[in-house]
Amino acid sequence: MSIEGWSLPGFDLDRFVRETLAEDLGEGLPGGGRDVTSESVIPADARFSGVMDSRDAIVVAGLPIAEAFFRALDPAMTVERLVDEGAEVEAGANLICLEGNARAMLTAERSALNIVQHLSGVATLTREYVRAMDNPRCVLLDTRKTIPGLRHLEKYAVRMGGGRNHRMGLWDAAMIKDNHVLVAGSVGEAVRRAVAAGVREIICEVDRIEQIEPALAGGATRLLLDNMEPETLREAITLVAGRVPTEASGGINLQTIKAKAATGVDYVSVGRLTQSAPAADIGLDFTPL
Repeated sequence: MSIEGWSLPGFDLDRFVRETLAEDLGEGLPGGGRDVTSESVIPADARFSGVMDSRDAIVVAGLPIAEAFFRALDPAMTVERLVDEGAEVEAGANLICLEGNARAMLTAERSALNIVQHLSGVATLTREYVRAMDNPRCVLLDTRKTIPGLRHLEKYAVRMGGGRNHRMGLWDAAMIKDNHVLVAGSVGEAVRRAVAAGVREIICEVDRIEQIEPALAGGATRLLLDNMEPETLREAITLVAGRVPTEASGGINLQTIKAKAATGVDYVSVGRLTQSAPAADIGLDFTPL
C-alpha cells in the first residue's frame, strides 16, 4: 500500500496494518476473523462520513498510518488529511475527514485512533522537552526505550516533535556501557575491542570523570556522560575540550533539562520521550449518509 506523500524507510506499512487488524479481528482463533458487532448491526452497504479531531493541543503524528488502516478495509474510501505531520494544533482541531463504507470505518477505527493517539503523544512530549531545553545549540535525542515492534514509528514521532534519533538499534553504533566494561576489564579495553572490530561509531558511557581519558585514548567517537549533575558535566566538557561530541543522559526531566543542556553538551538523551509519553486525546465521530 502506498500512502501519498508519506514513507518511512525500514518500516513495512502493509505488514503493520495487516497484522494490527488481524490481531483486532482475531484471525486464526476459533470464531475469529470478523467484526461481529459491525456485521450484526450495520448493513453491508451503509456509508458514513467521519471526522477525527483532537481534544487537546497537540503535535500531530501518525495520520498517514491511520489513513492506511481505513484504506485497507475500503480502498475506495475518501480520506482527506487536514493538517500536516508535525503540525502543532489547538484543542478542537479537525485532523482527518473520511467518507466510505460504514463497516470498514468502524472496524478500522480503534487501530487508527490508537496509533495517532500514541504517536501524537510522543511528538507532543518531545516538543515540550525541546521548549524546556531552550537551547538551539543542544540536540534532544531519544533512546532505544521503545515498545517492541513500534520503534520506527515512535522514533518517527520524535522527529515530528522536533527531536532527533539516537541509535536505531544494536546495529548502527556501538554503545559501551558498564556491563561491557565489566567483561572487558576497563573502559579503555572495551573501546579498543570495538575499534579493533572495525566499528566506526563508538559511544562510550562514562559515569566518572576519571573514565574520560581512557575512553578517548581507546578511540571512542562520542562520550555519554551518565547521571552527572551540571557542575560535573561542565568539568567533563572542559576535560573533553571538543575532541568528541558529548551527550548528557540520566536523571533528565522537564525540570532539569535546561540546566544540563546549558553545560555545553552537544546532545541530551531522554528515554521517557518514547517510554512514558501519555496518549493524546483524539476522537473520531461518524455521521450516517
